[in-house]
Amino acid sequence: MKVLIVSDNHGSTSELRLLKEKYATEVDAFFHCGDSELSSTDEEVRGYYIVRGNCDYGVDFPVDITKDVQDTRFYVTHGHLYGIKTSLQRILYRAVEVEANIVCFGHSHVRGVEMIDGILFVNPGSILLPRLYKEKTYALIEKDNEQMTVRFLNTEHEEIDYVTFSISQG
Repeated sequence: MKVLIVSDNHGSTSELRLLKEKYATEVDAFFHCGDSELSSTDEEVRGYYIVRGNCDYGVDFPVDITKDVQDTRFYVTHGHLYGIKTSLQRILYRAVEVEANIVCFGHSHVRGVEMIDGILFVNPGSILLPRLYKEKTYALIEKDNEQMTVRFLNTEHEEIDYVTFSISQG
């Protein structure tokens, strides 16, 4: 399984279009964690499972999505409704409620990955306005039998960081 995660493009469309073109045949799903500042009728967001962020003022997108990709359940939200800038505790509670294996969120514009109670939390950073790091980033998550890898890439599609997790079976 391989998915692409992006967030916080704040109205910029070229990055979304280029990511779709580059990864169209390589990933099983495209997730957008909000603050696109676009409409569901915009061509650039077609093909993305996308949620509404705090800067998305329309109601075109849901505030969260639960989506199964192969044998993995994703929970996608922007993060502002869960106070992710201070703690992941509230979003962890929600992840447990929906039985998510992986939680994808944005809002802080800070890329990061963390495993909590067997649930993987991924923030891809921002594809337009990063914080704490200079690189504009998105994430790729790959999972095979007993291993999961999260790769962070910049807008030139160069890997800048990665984290690998072992998955316990059973």
